[in-house]
Amino acid sequence: MDDLMPTGTVCGPDGCEAPKGSDAGSGEGNAAATVATMPAAMPAVGTRIDIVSDAICPWCYVGKRNLEAALAELAAEGLHFSVHWNPFQLNPDMPKQGVERAAYRAAKFGSAERVREIDARVAGAAAAAGLAFRQDLMLRTPNTIDAHRLIWFAGREAPLGENRQDAVMEAVFRAYFIQGRDIGSTEVLVDCAAEAGLDRAAVVSFLGSDVAAAEMLAADRAAREAGVNGVPSFFLDGYSVFSGAMPAAQMADAFRRGRRVLEQRET
Repeated sequence: MDDLMPTGTVCGPDGCEAPKGSDAGSGEGNAAATVATMPAAMPAVGTRIDIVSDAICPWCYVGKRNLEAALAELAAEGLHFSVHWNPFQLNPDMPKQGVERAAYRAAKFGSAERVREIDARVAGAAAAAGLAFRQDLMLRTPNTIDAHRLIWFAGREAPLGENRQDAVMEAVFRAYFIQGRDIGSTEVLVDCAAEAGLDRAAVVSFLGSDVAAAEMLAADRAAREAGVNGVPSFFLDGYSVFSGAMPAAQMADAFRRGRRVLEQRET
């Protein structure tokens, strides 16, 4: 589906800029390798959306809001999709305990003034999507492996037909971007999970283990090796459709066309 690869605003290891190209999906053979939880068989053609993202990516949260609007538009037409979240680390070398955010970002982006410019642009885009980012409350840049593990766990724990993973992703995004909480903290992640309806004791036990840590690192590496260099990146049945926080109407159109192409391949 190489003709279905528009690019919106993305975050990459060097920061959050837009628009910039991504090689995600430039070849069909490796696209599915970026998706950590892709099942062997799917219930219907062109109905599974996988999102490669990071929990500290502002454009991933904006993209989530735009996706929700796009899915509502598509549902009104009788088109329904399932949504699944997959890991990517914007800062793969981040220490387990995270770092002080202001100094880290000033060093990463060159100056505190440059950081303020980036934050103002991001906050404006978030506000347009109905999100009130509180960058003034965000004091630490966390390691996000445990956040990714929790999202993976939510996907396994949800009853059939219930998207508990999406609810946990929402809670984690909200904790970081709106409440300014440290999502590298087990306590914060447990609160997010409980807010989304997961059993608190089960989550405490899970996060106290190393279950799925290696799998999350492997999925992150696979995404990079498959050409994902910016998030969010969106896949339909394992094929890359687009990257970036595109407007809802453009997202809806991309999924319509992607589904049509996949359906035609089945005939």
